[in-house]
This record gives sequence, C-alpha cells and structure tokens, in this order.
Amino acid sequence: MSQKTDEYYMGLALKLALKAQGKTSPNPMVGALVVKAGKVVGKGFHAKAGLAHAEIVALDEAGIKAKGATLYVTLEPCAHTGRTPPCVDRIMQSGIKELVVGMVDPNPLNNGKGILLLQRSNIKVRSGVLSEQLEKINEVFIKYITTGIPFITVKVAQSMDGRIATFTGDSKWITSDNSRAFAHKIRENYDAIMVGVNTVLRDNPRLNAVSPQKQLVKIIVDSNLSTPENANIFSGQSKVIFITLPSRPGQQTENREKLSAKGVILEVKEKNGQINLRDALKKLSRLGISNIIVEGGGTLIGSLFDERLVDKILFFVSPKIIGGKDAISSVMGRGVKRPDQAIKLGHLKIRRFAEDLLIEARVK
Repeated sequence: MSQKTDEYYMGLALKLALKAQGKTSPNPMVGALVVKAGKVVGKGFHAKAGLAHAEIVALDEAGIKAKGATLYVTLEPCAHTGRTPPCVDRIMQSGIKELVVGMVDPNPLNNGKGILLLQRSNIKVRSGVLSEQLEKINEVFIKYITTGIPFITVKVAQSMDGRIATFTGDSKWITSDNSRAFAHKIRENYDAIMVGVNTVLRDNPRLNAVSPQKQLVKIIVDSNLSTPENANIFSGQSKVIFITLPSRPGQQTENREKLSAKGVILEVKEKNGQINLRDALKKLSRLGISNIIVEGGGTLIGSLFDERLVDKILFFVSPKIIGGKDAISSVMGRGVKRPDQAIKLGHLKIRRFAEDLLIEARVK
C-alpha cells in the first residue's frame, strides 16, 4: 500500500472543517487530524465561535497517542488569547513532533507567530498544503479579518432581460419554486441578510432562514426610517438593524422611536446625500457580522456595485422577458460611463434549477 501524503490528510481535515459551514462566524472553518504511524488517532473541527478550536478537539481525542505524532491543521494554530487560550501552548504540551499547516492565519494578531513559536519549541513545521482550496473555503474570514468589512454576496432573481419586477412593481414570482427554495436555503451560510427599505415596502418579506435555529440578522437600509412598525421583518426572534442617517433637528421622530423599540438603529456617515455604505459595512463588521447576503432592491445593489463593495454574485435567471423602460432592474445605481469600466466577473459557475439558471461568480 502506498504511503499517504500530506495532501491526503489535509484533504480529510478540510472535509472536517466544512462540517461547520455557516456556523463558525466570525471565526474561520478549521479542521484537524492527529496522525501516528499512518493512522488517524484524533480528529476535530471548530464547531462554533467560543468553542474549542479544531486542534484542541483532535488532541483531546488522541490523548497520550499524540506524543510523537503529526498534527494536521487547516489553519495556523493561534498564538494569542481570544475567546479561548492559545492553541500553541496545548500543542507544545501534547508531545506532537510535527505540524502540517494548510494556510497561514491572515489575522494580524497571529499571521505566522503560531508557526514561529512551535518551530522554536523544536516542532517540525510544514505549511502551504492545499492552501488555495483552504483560502477559498475561508474567503469570508480572510476578507473580514484583513479589511474590517464583511464579505458581500448579492443574490438576485431576475428575468432574462435583467428585471426583478414589472413597471407596476409586481415581482411574484419571476423564478421557479426550485430556485426560490435553494435561494432560501443559501441564507443558512450567512450571518445577515440585507435589503433596502423599498423592498420592505413593496414585498413585505420576512427575511427568515429555513431553519428556526439560524438567527439571521436582518439589515434594512432605510435613510428616513420609513419601515412600518408592523412589517413582516419583525417576525421571529432575529435581530433587526436599521442603517440610517443621523437625525436632524426638527425631523419627525415618532417612527424612529417605534423602530428603536423593535430593532437597533445604526447611524452612519452621509455620502452625497445618501447613506455611506462603506461606513455602514465597517460598523456592521464591528458588531461581529462577517458576511452578508444582499437580496434587493436594485438601487441598493447598484450602489454596492458603484462603491466596489460586492465580492460575489448569485444571479437566478428565468427564461422570461418582462420589458418596459419603467420595469425595475436588478442592478441600478450610477453605473459606469464606458464598457471598459464595467465590473468584471470571474470563476463563473452555472447550474440549472428547473427552467432557471443560477450564475455564480466572483467580482474581480
């Protein structure tokens, strides 16, 4: 039998990490294995922020078998105290002789320090194994921890000609039941869902996740705080955050008081008379929100593209033509002056849902 490689074991650790997809925010997904004499004697993954890190779970399972073994971990062990103690201390105490790391921790508090400390304690370290795959599964964490801005995914359900509603504002339903069910399920992987106030006023959505256990933060971009106090967004137990501008002298405050009793009013800077979306995202990041799915409307989505704040798109396209110059487009905002200034997309994937297409891509 051929000897198993570092890539093989790191692949197993990667699969372990994915078991907690959508559950670890604002932490990364991490998996770990303890391997001795070609056998896995301990395994673990980081299940949730505040719980034990993957390598600690794996070392606990390995027990005394960890002495002289090799530890595979998808992300560099931490050398700082956060919600849990530094993992490097436990690794040094365990008797591990070799450490194989998938990717270096992008967190400035760590970023190579864990590897250096373990090397100084005479543990042999190899790093960069399956790093590209691991960076992809933790793209949300990398963006969040290095920029202080959440990872932004725009989800759209549109006709073939790019409309999300007719000229009367009617949007139910453009895409198929299969598309809508999948789109609803996608919400499980995000911390928060964001829409503009016009979507609330027009569609009165609930914005809930499929699972009642998933407490998806609902973010409403509402510069005038015109959301009705009986809107469906208040259904369930999820936190509701209103992104708005600072109140002005003489401004109507009655609805502000009503909404502040039902949600969080987050005042942000102004930009050209509108909400400064970059400032809003930075403040949301400080609340521990690492990724957001934006589901409308066209004005908000267009503004996010204008400000170059979008990381990923999920466009569900139905084989229908709505037409009409006054129909609502999926992406509005200012747009660009010339085609060569257009926002470019890469890593395209296309899937079918009944008659619909799902186009997934990354913003370059």
